[in-house]
Amino acid sequence: MAAEHTSATETAPSPHRPLRIGDPAPLFHARSTRGPVDLASYRGRWLVFFSHPADFTPVCTSEFIALARLAPRFEAAGFALLGLSVDSLFAHVAWLRAIREAFGIDVPFPVIEDPSMAIGRAYGMIDQAAQDSSTVRASYFIDPNGIIRAMSWYPMTVGRSADEMLRLAAALKRVEAGDAVTPEGWQPGDPVLSPLSEETALSEPAGDWFCQRIKGV
Repeated sequence: MAAEHTSATETAPSPHRPLRIGDPAPLFHARSTRGPVDLASYRGRWLVFFSHPADFTPVCTSEFIALARLAPRFEAAGFALLGLSVDSLFAHVAWLRAIREAFGIDVPFPVIEDPSMAIGRAYGMIDQAAQDSSTVRASYFIDPNGIIRAMSWYPMTVGRSADEMLRLAAALKRVEAGDAVTPEGWQPGDPVLSPLSEETALSEPAGDWFCQRIKGV
């Protein structure tokens, strides 16, 4: 697949510095299993952008089956899903067809190709000096303004939890207004925590002022 089909534009700091929470997500244009993808077109909505090492591999297949099953819940939470590997578009299409035939699962979200590795390198999914083009299992949670709000990286040998990806997505959206923070293991509808402030600390010096739960919304 010709490299010109994929391009990435650095909107984040120098690629020699790893992306961090709060950085702009690097923009790109690429072909996908559902037509051309322009990252800028996702502005105005939340996005979970994730990479997988290679098509037709066991761990990646299990992740895609789980994410496909949860796709309606991601959509209901206001998040789009977008996958990537350096494999070609033809390989992606063949793999998704094989998943449908073997497991009866249709993958409803786009999977983009990155044969030039331009996107993988812009996001740090592939080391700049790496000889192997396989990406790590990276996930980027991008807000409606194109800012990276959370990231997770897993090795090729360990699968991610689709349920945890959904939980994290929902938690990020819940705390966006700044009126609450979420405790360990928070699920939508659970109580949240009141953000710690200097005013609270000074006015309520005793008791549980540093960990107050408020009704979930």
